[in-house]
Amino acid sequence: MFDTTINWTPIWITLRLATVTTFVLLLLGTPLAWWLAHTKCWCKSIIEAIVSLPLVLPPTVLGFYLLIVLGPEGFIGNLWQSLTGGYLTFTFSGLVIGSVIFSLPFTIHPLQNAFVAMGQRPLEVAATLGATPLDRFFTVAIPLARPGFLTATILTFAHTVGEFGVVLMIGGNIPDRTQVLSVAVYEYVEMQEFQAAHILSAGILLFSFIILVTLYSINKRLYK
Repeated sequence: MFDTTINWTPIWITLRLATVTTFVLLLLGTPLAWWLAHTKCWCKSIIEAIVSLPLVLPPTVLGFYLLIVLGPEGFIGNLWQSLTGGYLTFTFSGLVIGSVIFSLPFTIHPLQNAFVAMGQRPLEVAATLGATPLDRFFTVAIPLARPGFLTATILTFAHTVGEFGVVLMIGGNIPDRTQVLSVAVYEYVEMQEFQAAHILSAGILLFSFIILVTLYSINKRLYK
């Protein structure tokens, strides 16, 4: 039986956030990863460094600057308020923006590596057969980069589920609105409700373990 003292809403908020974040990053990250895999532009290293910043920055630092930018006085927050009349901070939309930025390298790196690994030969062969650049991308590159897409999807989703510092800074801890799973665990610990914290923490631990086992197993089959 589930502990009725536990508020299960953070689970659904977290799953919704992870799903939206993964979809947005795959949509926006795929062309960026393709460009990074093939460009010889002088700014490539700068863009790669920007993409990788969430890997080395403390989440609270990233969250702090996002809070400033997305706040009512920030450029993006002010523009959003002018267009919609609403706010980005302490809302689900703000959580999505923060999660997209924070999980960016977990999407870009696997995709970029997959595009680089397949080489130019398959694309050149498709070109000699009359395939347009768009055709080559969708009929050759995407299928060959399938392991990269799978890895990016799983890692991005799992990483978003485990976010804490960034989402706490941007979304706060508003029950039924911005309280995600990791923040709920922190709140239960603060209130010394350790049974509820144990249940949610064990769920996250089990989920993370299953995700990693699944990822390694699938990649092992794909690369045989």
